[in-house]
Amino acid sequence: MNFEDFIISPRNFRTENWQIGNRITKEIKEDSIVLLFVSDYRGAGGEAEVQDFTAIRKEFYRLSQLDFDIPIVDLGDLVSGKSVEDSHYILQEVLSACHQNRAIPVIIGGSNDFAFSLFSGLNFHQQNINYTQISNIISLKQNEEINEHTFLGKIFGSKNFSIKNYHHLGYQKHLNEADSVKLIKEVEFDIVRLAEMMNSTEKTEPFFRKADLVTVNCDAIESFSDAFSVNPQVNGLNRREICAYMKEIGLSENLKSVGIFNYNIYTENQLNHQLLAQMIWYLIEGINIQRSHPKERQYELFYVLINDRQYAFKRDTFSSLWYFGDDENIENCIPCSRKDFDDAKKGWLNARFTRV
Repeated sequence: MNFEDFIISPRNFRTENWQIGNRITKEIKEDSIVLLFVSDYRGAGGEAEVQDFTAIRKEFYRLSQLDFDIPIVDLGDLVSGKSVEDSHYILQEVLSACHQNRAIPVIIGGSNDFAFSLFSGLNFHQQNINYTQISNIISLKQNEEINEHTFLGKIFGSKNFSIKNYHHLGYQKHLNEADSVKLIKEVEFDIVRLAEMMNSTEKTEPFFRKADLVTVNCDAIESFSDAFSVNPQVNGLNRREICAYMKEIGLSENLKSVGIFNYNIYTENQLNHQLLAQMIWYLIEGINIQRSHPKERQYELFYVLINDRQYAFKRDTFSSLWYFGDDENIENCIPCSRKDFDDAKKGWLNARFTRV
């Protein structure tokens, strides 16, 4: 498929040698990060006309490239299809090309239902996906149409999809139906409230560590002075917190696809564009750091006795990250935090460690 038919190539910007824009190319490369901007907001009740992402690019291109080694590609702006389904189909074709080149696609803009395309595109290439979503809303509504309220139910309900773990972070109780939250808990997927994510990433870092796919609903980020998202909220992750979490996303050992959705592309507020640009930058920094880590790891083994039963924890001697379990294959151990280990020493074991 010829991408030139439905992707508008980005314009050129004058940048300094030290700025990240100086190393950005426009064609998919192997083992690269591929940025693609999406204008279709019909899944959130918006429009589908091609929007101008120039202001965001200007803010992003002028940031420092530090010592980044990974190739960065700005593929351009996706032209919306005649229908929402057409846009999803086109996006999945682009995603497939990225995965074939072991590139990490980062989809920016569009409504939150495009997370469905990211999952579908990745599911074509691998099974047992670990999916983490940052969103203030948990919606499992049933409908033929795909939108921001139905996409998650379609992922869970599809016989063709293979999901290993799902982690929903940042939900706010006062915005959600109790039944949706209850259902997620009944199938033993993890739900973390906004309050548990604030001030520190330590507690929720384990939910990113093995993630294959991470999507961010910008509605989970607090708006300031002007709406940051299409469904702006007074409460949410603040500017520093979301940048810290973007870095954690990049640090995932298995990361293959990222989406940043429901951004208010109609805003003229420079600070909003600046924040989105810096979110992308911190994501890239995390990916670069992870690529520099050694593949072979050593682990310290610790045993904790609770009610006459022995439980094992492991600590990565390079990263100091913790795992629950004593399996020789670290992939079979559960990522956890130092606090989980400390709590176990006090006699309290996190319930998610004992799920069958």
